[in-house]
Amino acid sequence: MKKFILAALSACLAFAPMHLQEKNGAAEELVSGKAAYLCDFESGACAYAEHETERLPIASMCKIMTLLLCFEAADDGNLSYDEQISVSDSAAGMGGSQVFLGSGLSYRAEELIKTIAVCSANDSCVAMAERIAGSESLFVEKMNARAKELGAENTLFSNCTGLPKEPQYSCAKDVALMLRTLLSHEKYFEFSKVWLEDFSHPDGRTTTITNTNKLIRFYDGCDGGKTGFTGQAGFCLAATAKRGDTRLVSVVIGSESSDKRFQSVKNLFNYAFAAFESRKIVEAGKPLETKLNVRGGKQKQISVCAERDLTVFCKRGEEVNATTEFSLLEGLKAPLAAGADVGEAILYRDGVEVSRCRLLAAEPAEKLSYGDAFKSIAENW
Repeated sequence: MKKFILAALSACLAFAPMHLQEKNGAAEELVSGKAAYLCDFESGACAYAEHETERLPIASMCKIMTLLLCFEAADDGNLSYDEQISVSDSAAGMGGSQVFLGSGLSYRAEELIKTIAVCSANDSCVAMAERIAGSESLFVEKMNARAKELGAENTLFSNCTGLPKEPQYSCAKDVALMLRTLLSHEKYFEFSKVWLEDFSHPDGRTTTITNTNKLIRFYDGCDGGKTGFTGQAGFCLAATAKRGDTRLVSVVIGSESSDKRFQSVKNLFNYAFAAFESRKIVEAGKPLETKLNVRGGKQKQISVCAERDLTVFCKRGEEVNATTEFSLLEGLKAPLAAGADVGEAILYRDGVEVSRCRLLAAEPAEKLSYGDAFKSIAENW
């Protein structure tokens, strides 16, 4: 859902920079890079920030937006995952990370999207861009428009791959925002968790694709993210990890080596999982005390529930002032199926909105028949 982006908190929960951490009595670098940002996935609440709004090249992390537009095109009905996409000479001729698509050959959209998520395939990026917008340049316009819509104020794209091309930049905070939006698409996780897989071409060739995000395999809870590297950008990584009810998003830009970017993100995750928690205020699927009035139904009221958990990201043991508001649609008539959209649940912390989600009918509302109405009148005569 796009609405939860509007609920992001503006202030960090960490009050002091922690560029160094103690380990075995010695100071150890927490983050190696030009910029970093760590936040809660659900609310966007910040747990660590360093030069988070500085405009920097982000290399292939710009494919987070490329992937987001692919999933949104499918959600809007403008793209089918099963459709065959013909690869142009331009797409097939892309350099850098690629899956070696054959010019003139056709591939399933879902397979192309997978190669972008797993192995950062530039050729697949251009093929998808041309399919969705007609050309890469028109697709880039969509990328910039979507970034503006999200509130990514320090982001400008010049291509859909992240290959060097001026002017093009983003910042750690904006990358986290874009990744949070991408993570709201559950299908993304079907691809992001792939470690090693063979990609079959229509002409009989096979290309082995390997996930560029090593944390998928080597960090407990990590199930998504995007790497990036160019000589100008340095080594970059945006990743997500979940333990229990807490999902985090961490971004590091401009590390000196691949190992340092992975270690930096691991350090940030370790710090946040130890110091913070996502405290569940509203549980998904659990009927609320609030009831929905239904006209013309066998029951005058039915139970409602939240579509997903609503949580508050806070320091462990911290007292939290959290309140909820349930906004129900009016004038709904039976019949109404279980799972129907009936309103919104809004979560506030200290009076500031931090998250929202849809409210669903927790049970069906059957229509009142003439026989039911006559029986009711007779019983109450």
